[in-house]
Amino acid sequence: MTGWAPRRFWKATTVAPRDGGFAVLLDDRPLHTPARRPALLPARALAEAVAAEWDAQEGTLAPATMPLTRLVNAALDTVSEHRAQVIAATAAFGETDLTCYRAAHPQGLAHRQAVAWDGLLDWLAGATGARLCTVCGVTFAPQPPEALACLRDTIAAHDDFALTALHELTSLSGSLVIGLAAARGARDLDALWQAARIDEDWQAEQWGRDDEAEAAAADRKAAFLRAHGFLTLSRPGI
Repeated sequence: MTGWAPRRFWKATTVAPRDGGFAVLLDDRPLHTPARRPALLPARALAEAVAAEWDAQEGTLAPATMPLTRLVNAALDTVSEHRAQVIAATAAFGETDLTCYRAAHPQGLAHRQAVAWDGLLDWLAGATGARLCTVCGVTFAPQPPEALACLRDTIAAHDDFALTALHELTSLSGSLVIGLAAARGARDLDALWQAARIDEDWQAEQWGRDDEAEAAAADRKAAFLRAHGFLTLSRPGI
């Protein structure tokens, strides 16, 4: 017995202002989240992008082809209901941030990390007041409590949609520093993704590249770029 899959039931997909935001309409029915919350979006650009995902559906719906819709559902059903937990989970990356744990050797890797990550840590200190410490090796070293408090306050200042994007950017890159830099447009996105991949790329250069690992990395980069696009589209007035 095969599982039931929803099929397209509407003809026209449109966007309309509603209740201070924007709704996606399937014919005359407003889109709802899986938890049956109205999918009220903060910006017309995001509503139009979500509408385009739904309009592209033919026959059986394919959720994998609707990544923006998934992020909208996460913002409205998960982040809005569990803000404190999402803030804590995002802030936790700062306690053991990728950019703070450095290789003592080989010299080439250590130099590559310093070039990519020192400037990001300087940017973070200037932008948020959080000065994180670096250590050699992978043994846990606690960060200054005042720096972690600054990071938590910075994260908490994001609305539900921006927090959804920041959590994605952070978890995909493995670094709150890189996630915040991406969210604030502090660096080129490709450069930030390369900064997140320094250790993996170094290993691949030494031992050879694995096709499966490369494909997985490409998928994660695409998701990283989509999360940034979602953040941009969700800003009111865009």
